[in-house]
Amino acid sequence: MRLTVAFAAFALAASAAFAAGTGHTHDDEFAFGQPGDPAKAKRTIEIAMGETADGAMIFEPRDITVKRGETVRLKLVNKGEMDHELVLATREENDKHALEMMKNPDMEHDDPNGRRLAPGARDEIVWHFDKAGTFDFACLIPGHRDAGMHGSVVVD
Repeated sequence: MRLTVAFAAFALAASAAFAAGTGHTHDDEFAFGQPGDPAKAKRTIEIAMGETADGAMIFEPRDITVKRGETVRLKLVNKGEMDHELVLATREENDKHALEMMKNPDMEHDDPNGRRLAPGARDEIVWHFDKAGTFDFACLIPGHRDAGMHGSVVVD
């Protein structure tokens, strides 16, 4: 009986450590809103991603503003010549995720708040911004954020 209880405690602790180290699980509450219902999106914002001739990496637009309670369709278009991603999170969460990406740059994502796109690809994130604040979006492929590929969402 003690062995079973000890193993259960170990498994629970390991699960919590794993979840804490990898970002969000699908059961988590997000500090910056929640996945939105596409039928309730009243506004679409296209966000282009790519590179400039001088080597910078960009999102256009870099900053967006939404109203608290608004559901927005973020249409992502990779106009660049390399893979890019957009991960919507708090700045602290994206900082932590960026460190994980440095260790594993080919990490696969299955999160509702992020998409990785090949050159020429399109995708979307539908997000319900139910919390006020300033939040972050960034390309966390190593080197891309440092080259300028980050922006903010102001929710008022």
